[in-house]
Amino acid sequence: MDPVVVVTDSTASLPAALVEAAGVVVVPLHVVIDGEDHREGVDLPTDVLLAALRRGARVSTSQPGPEAFARTYARLAARGAREIVSVHLSETLSGTVTSARLAAQTAPVPVHVVDSRTVAMGLGLAVLAAARRARADEDGADAARAAQATARSSEVLFAVDTLEHLRRGGRLGTVAAAVGTMLGVRPVLGVRSGGLEVVEKVRTAARARERVVELVAAEASRRRHVEVAVHHLGEPERAGELAEQLQGRCGPGAGAVHVAELSAVLGAHVGPGVVAAVVADVSR
Repeated sequence: MDPVVVVTDSTASLPAALVEAAGVVVVPLHVVIDGEDHREGVDLPTDVLLAALRRGARVSTSQPGPEAFARTYARLAARGAREIVSVHLSETLSGTVTSARLAAQTAPVPVHVVDSRTVAMGLGLAVLAAARRARADEDGADAARAAQATARSSEVLFAVDTLEHLRRGGRLGTVAAAVGTMLGVRPVLGVRSGGLEVVEKVRTAARARERVVELVAAEASRRRHVEVAVHHLGEPERAGELAEQLQGRCGPGAGAVHVAELSAVLGAHVGPGVVAAVVADVSR
């Protein structure tokens, strides 16, 4: 057990290989389908979620309670962790970070709780930055600052086939106000200041997907050292194609483009057909 351990939640959408390599601990959120509770990343395959969304099942999501984090923190302390850095999705979008803060108050070791104010691999890349720093200097406060810096630098953009899933989940907010009832308008959405915003409005779903790639590539090419990720929901081939496009357009400052399936909780809110891309600064 490393002396400083990084904990996150499943909305970080980190591929299993990256989780294992970084030594990160993931606390799952919950997806409820027609009254049946599932823990994402544990007992909810993507094809089951997609089938439920397509048939119009009642799908809702919920955060882990403080007790889930308390158990995790206690287990890590018992295994030798001296400090914990707990990095989570935006408080504007979920109460997950509140649960982590409550559990941190009674944890047996110091816990640095970070509200990333982002989600998906915007969060995931911040978590990886924290894990690298934790292993390098074994200081939890430094690792928390590394997570915050990477999260602040992140740009998360996505396009959806329909806004209906966001509306049902109560996440529409300013998106509804910006898009209104204009027929044929397709928004490019982003996670900014912790919440959802309309970045651009275009005329077709295909163009919205193209703009996600174009905007992330342009942002990556302006920066010195970045990591980039592409998300999908049950469409790895499509995501791989987008990753190849981005790889050739992100400039010399970008490393390999990660391809990651979107977490089930996020998938429940955006629906089938989502395309998302993320860029964030990294230290080298």
